[in-house]
Amino acid sequence: MAKKKQIKVTLVRSTAHKVASHKACVAGLGLRRMHHSVMVEDTPAVRGMIRKVQYMVKVEEA
Repeated sequence: MAKKKQIKVTLVRSTAHKVASHKACVAGLGLRRMHHSVMVEDTPAVRGMIRKVQYMVKVEEA
């Protein structure tokens, strides 16, 4: 079984005063606070959430 591709996502801008759906995407990615990083599976659903909040996160290929 092949290992699933992972990407590292880091929150670099605050969610304060942002649209509720953008806050929900950040929470859905598992990000809790500024400069918090998580490793998530590289799926179309995750890529869509990242695209929606691309101005708040930094993405690194792992």
